[in-house]
Amino acid sequence: MGASGEAVNLVDTVVSRLVELGGKPATFKGMVSVTVGRERLVEAIKLAKGAGFEMISDIFGIDYLTYPGHQGERFTVAYNLYSVSENERLFVRVDLDEHTTLPTITHLWSGANFMEREVFDMFGVVFEGHPDLRKLITPEDLDGSPHRKDFPLGETPTLFNEGRFLDPAAFRAGLTGKDEGLTGWKGGARKGVKRDG
Repeated sequence: MGASGEAVNLVDTVVSRLVELGGKPATFKGMVSVTVGRERLVEAIKLAKGAGFEMISDIFGIDYLTYPGHQGERFTVAYNLYSVSENERLFVRVDLDEHTTLPTITHLWSGANFMEREVFDMFGVVFEGHPDLRKLITPEDLDGSPHRKDFPLGETPTLFNEGRFLDPAAFRAGLTGKDEGLTGWKGGARKGVKRDG
């Protein structure tokens, strides 16, 4: 209970403590987030975990390069924290520029290992102190970070480690039904499936 006798939920409690650390709260479509400085990130995550957000369900990046009217740093990395016992969610966010690094939180949640690797692979954000920071999804020799807004979307065949190629034109042809392409599917409903309407 708060000072006025009203029930105080976990999100409100943690948000007020993060504001004391210099965090800036925001609410968008019912989702509560607090943006903290890079230097306070680990402290903020540790505080939220200790208060009852016992699960990290995601870490993801956002590139605002082409976002209309955006001012400030180009990237945001968001930490999606969840309290199973209270059924509450909180996003802790950090804004950063092109070459800014972030400290790892793998010592707080081992599950953050793969999540940080994905953000590293897709956005190029380096996590200092990560125990095994290497690409997770794209081939090691791929230059660039595919989720950055300035990543070239060319028609380049992709070679996978096992020697298999993905040719964009053939793949797209198979998906559109013009040819079997690489998918082995040539449009229409699959065998035995009837289309309604």
